[in-house]
Amino acid sequence: MKIETRLAQAGNRQDPRTGAVSLPIHHSTTFSHPALGQSTGFDYTRTLNPTRKVLEDTIADLENGTRGFAFASGMAAIGCLFEIFEPGDHLIASNDLYGGTYRLLEQILRRKGITTTYLDSGDLAAVEAAVQPNTKAIFIETPTNPTMKITDIKGCAAIAKKYGLLTIVDNTFMTPYFQRPLDLGADIVLHSGTKYLGGHNDVLCGLIVVKDEELGEKLFFLQNSIGAVLGPQDCWLMIRGMKTLALRMEKHQENAQLVAAWLVKHPQVTKVYFPGLTDHEGKEVHEKQAAGYSGMLSFEVADENMIEPILASVKMITFAESLGGVESLITYPARQTHFDIPKEVREAYGVTDRLLRFSVGIEHYQDIIEDLAQALEAAKVGAVSK
Repeated sequence: MKIETRLAQAGNRQDPRTGAVSLPIHHSTTFSHPALGQSTGFDYTRTLNPTRKVLEDTIADLENGTRGFAFASGMAAIGCLFEIFEPGDHLIASNDLYGGTYRLLEQILRRKGITTTYLDSGDLAAVEAAVQPNTKAIFIETPTNPTMKITDIKGCAAIAKKYGLLTIVDNTFMTPYFQRPLDLGADIVLHSGTKYLGGHNDVLCGLIVVKDEELGEKLFFLQNSIGAVLGPQDCWLMIRGMKTLALRMEKHQENAQLVAAWLVKHPQVTKVYFPGLTDHEGKEVHEKQAAGYSGMLSFEVADENMIEPILASVKMITFAESLGGVESLITYPARQTHFDIPKEVREAYGVTDRLLRFSVGIEHYQDIIEDLAQALEAAKVGAVSK
């Protein structure tokens, strides 16, 4: 079936006893055994829960993987995943990473003896040159957060296979609706399910999907041992949100394309980052590996002094962290999502003090643009007065 159908049907026909169309929520933490040495397949909910299993099977199916895993947050998922590495291991990562991932790599994993080289993963020659004898994996965001840099997933996966490395792709921005990294050669794909997959800013979730069973067994052991699993109520919310993913992603993308085109022409905006723009670096590579552009964009304004007035002046748009919900959200990466990255490092990657990240919602695009217009006008006046 097409992905739209698989999304809409998620969780259906999972309760043959009653025929309930909406997936039951199994709040039980423990399950009775039919007899000594026998199990229904469910023993203790940290290990396996019927509601969570449906979510995990659904995301594995959508990403064309063998096994899926649901965690209490996106960072819990990444933290658990990194437990497959050992002291002395080396990783290669996109240099324009989400700040939380960078914090984990630099402040926790480095202390444990796991080091990371950051580079433009769109430069395949640089990726291959960074491989060391102790390198174990290439960690990719594409598009990156927040400057939307593009990486050739197939190209990185080919390098990884050449040297016996894992290819890990954070697919949060694109979702399996627009991009499926495992089909392009990646070994592991992960999501902050909090974002587009949940879609309503009401559930915290992380998801991992693996390509082969051996990796699946490793992740299952780690998930069960560490125990940062997603509760059944949140699993149900995730499945409910994912049912409308196809519709939402199309609207997010449609609005983002219109907003990006408007921002490009605005005199107070000096740079717009959106893969759907004709001059976006890496657009050709992106279009070969993805079916769309999603709803994320970033833009730089002419003067750093405009940032505070813009954030204070938006009315319909909400100044808040996170992304991917139906509501439009605007974020200041330098002070929020990427604050833990040293200023000189993040600015070298393009995350300047003039950059705003915009998660374009599903409201009417004219209302979004009108709100941006009045906020930019208010900011221009404020900058002039200063």
